[in-house]
Amino acid sequence: MNTDDIEMGPIDYVLVEWPGKQPEGEIAPYLVDLVDRGLIRILDLAFLAKGEDGTIEALELSDLGGDAAELTIFEGAATGLLDDEDHAEAGAALEPGTSAALLVYENTWAAPFATAVRRSGGQLVAGGRIPIEDVLAALDAVEATA
Repeated sequence: MNTDDIEMGPIDYVLVEWPGKQPEGEIAPYLVDLVDRGLIRILDLAFLAKGEDGTIEALELSDLGGDAAELTIFEGAATGLLDDEDHAEAGAALEPGTSAALLVYENTWAAPFATAVRRSGGQLVAGGRIPIEDVLAALDAVEATA
């Protein structure tokens, strides 16, 4: 199989932390909307908690409160990309007494572009994220000098 012809976008992950056992609030409808609009495809979704003593435990959706019930649409999302080592590494990044969602997703919006790059012989050689705080600070600085 020629992998250059597989239409797949870049794969990213995020680890989002909350105090206590959550998520609470309004994240679920936004995540569902991103999937419904075809912008992302959820590959893996895991919930973790880090006890005050530093122990890491996997959580089920039923263990969570708030809007977690809306996330049941993604229950069972597991491609096998995440394993116990990934959970431990994610847990090490968490503060004690918190919970987290570890999400691996495909940027489906970018799949046609990524496929064209691969077919043309191109390859990604660097990438990254600019923290929103840095962008806002830069915009504030530009506005202050204008």
